[in-house]
Amino acid sequence: MTSSQDTRAVVIDVKNLTMGWGPNDILQDHASFQVMRGDVFVILGGSGCGKSTLLRHMIGLEEPLAGEITIAGLGKPRLDAGRPAFGVMFQGGALFGSLTVGENVALPIEQWTGLPRDAVTAIVRAKLRLVGLSAAEDKLPAEISGGMRKRAAIARAMALEPDLIFLDEPSAGLDPVSAVELDDLILILSRVLGITLVVVTHDLSSIFKIGGTCVMLDRASKSIIARGNPIALRDTSTDPRVVAFLHRSVDSLDQDRDARETIA
Repeated sequence: MTSSQDTRAVVIDVKNLTMGWGPNDILQDHASFQVMRGDVFVILGGSGCGKSTLLRHMIGLEEPLAGEITIAGLGKPRLDAGRPAFGVMFQGGALFGSLTVGENVALPIEQWTGLPRDAVTAIVRAKLRLVGLSAAEDKLPAEISGGMRKRAAIARAMALEPDLIFLDEPSAGLDPVSAVELDDLILILSRVLGITLVVVTHDLSSIFKIGGTCVMLDRASKSIIARGNPIALRDTSTDPRVVAFLHRSVDSLDQDRDARETIA
């Protein structure tokens, strides 16, 4: 259990980050920020601004052009450095289609621990119960809804009891009810279990509901143009780019979501 003295300790420290590929910089302003323990830290911005790319840098799938990223107790993040120190839910869930939901959640436990089968089964069922998927343990990913696949992916991300979880566009492609349910689950993970979450999203309803701290990326300037609490930024920012993004209407958001689903 984390003591009250260190509840605001730095979990992720990003210093002077430049990211991109060769001359095609996506973020070029030597960005620096910190993610604090217990926060729901949101990376937001419009399409193509580099949100998911920043997350890939933070989990070690991409190397920065300059600067460094360190995770408390881990140093430089690497997904291939042994037992994962954090969980990741990739956009779309990335479940193995030939495995049942329960087998997907069991996979990291079987790979990184020597626990007996009964213990693995007990952990899997506890994680699925937490995300409301007890009845889906023996179903294949193709047999469940998109929202259920996202929750199953979160259960898998929690399988090794990490203190830090990354979520890439958790509400993308979901109907409004499923998106709200997923937001509620994120808040439970944060407020009840004390997990630190880094969430990539452009969904305003999610941003305002779950976000504790955020950074906003801008495609044109290739920089972070805002940081802080998203509701405070919505109410006080005078940057026209931030105002335009954070004051979009719910109707326009629904239209944008429908358009993306039609294109997909």
